[in-house]
Parts: sequence; structure tokens; C-alpha cells
Amino acid sequence: MNNTPQLISLVDLSIAFIPVVIALFFLYLWSLNVKQASYAIARMLIQLLLIGYALSYIFFSDNVWLISTILITMVGISCWIALHTLPTYRLLLFKQGFIAIICGGGFTLVFITQGALVITPWYQAQIIIPLAGMIFATAMNSISLCAERLFSEMNNGVPYHQARKNALNAATIPVINTLFAVGLVSIPGMMTGQILSGVSPLIAARYQIIVMCMIFASAIISSVIFLILSEKTVKLITSQNSNP
Repeated sequence: MNNTPQLISLVDLSIAFIPVVIALFFLYLWSLNVKQASYAIARMLIQLLLIGYALSYIFFSDNVWLISTILITMVGISCWIALHTLPTYRLLLFKQGFIAIICGGGFTLVFITQGALVITPWYQAQIIIPLAGMIFATAMNSISLCAERLFSEMNNGVPYHQARKNALNAATIPVINTLFAVGLVSIPGMMTGQILSGVSPLIAARYQIIVMCMIFASAIISSVIFLILSEKTVKLITSQNSNP
């Protein structure tokens, strides 16, 4: 068996978009938001191509300030995206979201990189940036679900502490479903990539276990911090909405 990763040409890459075009056609046929989906796909393509070029430089960088700046920027962007479900209150809740992601995600990142993997120095870009990306993205998705569900519950007159509980429960559903499915329904991306690169499946499985642990922890810890920090702001907003 050839363990050398396959080089993907632009022609090969274009073939991957054939199912995407079919999927977009169904969205159009059913009168759904095909423009938003097309825009998301276009952004994904441009962002990944740009980050591919950027990481080629960053991975060879040994500058702790550059890596730190990139990590902080990732937190800020993930926080802004997380609150897209509440565009009216984005700025009001940005500080809480930023703190939640940097504390919950950062706490998990430190334990994984310095405890489980023992990376020296800690700012090795080729390791820290991909791991931070997975952690911050998970925290981002969880906070997004939390915020949307929290406001929905509060606007329906549910008491705050019950609404907070329901919001956290909603945020954990995707993560817990992923834990149930991993290894049975799906082989996650990191493990698949390592296996395709020739790493032993047993070693790849250990790395994937670490990844699943950090995803689970960052999702819940970040969500809890966000819910605690945003209590006063959310109560104020919902009270103003109920008393115009």
C-alpha cells in the first residue's frame, strides 16, 4: 500500500463541486435560500485557499508574538460569528462571548498542548493553530446555539435559570451526538487525515480521542462561562423587549 498522500490537482478538486452543484439545485428547486448557501460555499473556497497560502508561511514562523496575535484574532472572529444569530445584540454580548471563548477554549487548549501533548515551545504554529481552530470553532458553535436558545426561552417567559439550563442542553446536543457517532457512524477528519498520511490507525485513534475530549470540554466550559457572564445583559434586554 502506498502511504504517500495523494496530490490533488485543480481538476480533481473541481470534481468535488459536482455534488455541491446538485445540492444547490435542490435548494433552488424547493425555494430555499440558495444565495446564502452559494455565498457560504464561495467564502469557504476563498478562505481555505487563502489560509492554505498563509499557513505555508506561518508554519515556518518562530515568532511568539505572531502566533499569539493569530490566536487572539481567531477568538475575536469566532465570537463575532457565534453571535450572528443575534445581530441586534452582537455588540452588547461580544465581550461576554470573547471572554467565554478565550477562557473556556484557552483553558482546554493549554491542558491539551501542555498536558497531553507536551508541546515545546508552546507556540509551534503547525500544532497550536490547527488545535486552537478546532477548539475555538467548537466553542463558537456552542455559544451560538446557547445564545439563540436563551433568548428564545426568555422571550417566551421562561424563568432565567430554567432558560439557561435549556440553552446549555441545546448547546451540548451536537457535541454529545458526535461522541456517540464517532467510530461507529463516522471516522473524524483528523483521524482520517492521519490514516491517509500513513499513520497507524491505533496512533490516529489516540490523537482523535484527545481531539474529542477537547471538543467536548471547550463546548461546555465556554457555554457555561458565556451564560454566567451574560445573565445581567440578557435579563436587561428581555425586560426592555417585554416593556416597550
